[in-house]
Amino acid sequence: VQLVESGGGLVQAGGSLRLSCAASGNTFSINAMGWYRQAPGKQRDLVAYIMTGSGSGSTNYADSVKGRFTISRDNVKNTMYLQMNSLKPEDTAVYYCNADVWAGQNIEVVWGQGTQVTVSS
Repeated sequence: VQLVESGGGLVQAGGSLRLSCAASGNTFSINAMGWYRQAPGKQRDLVAYIMTGSGSGSTNYADSVKGRFTISRDNVKNTMYLQMNSLKPEDTAVYYCNADVWAGQNIEVVWGQGTQVTVSS
């Protein structure tokens, strides 16, 4: 499985962006997908995830983005989205998409290359 993010950029506080993560390869092996972010000098943190396996469609969000961000997936296009509204300067980070992929009886973690989101005050 390969992941390619797009949609990052510069936006003013209060604005919106939509990130996309296109998956290719053996996408049937994907159990869950998520978005993480990493600000300079900080650890990479989970933003949201969506289950695509037996818990298909269930989602979870970090408290800091609840009510502002929405994660979704288009199974036909094999693409995951992160709609980000009411953006704040503290949302500035590199955003990475992530997939938990079944490899036999094990789960492997696949990462995209990241896309920069900058929110100006």
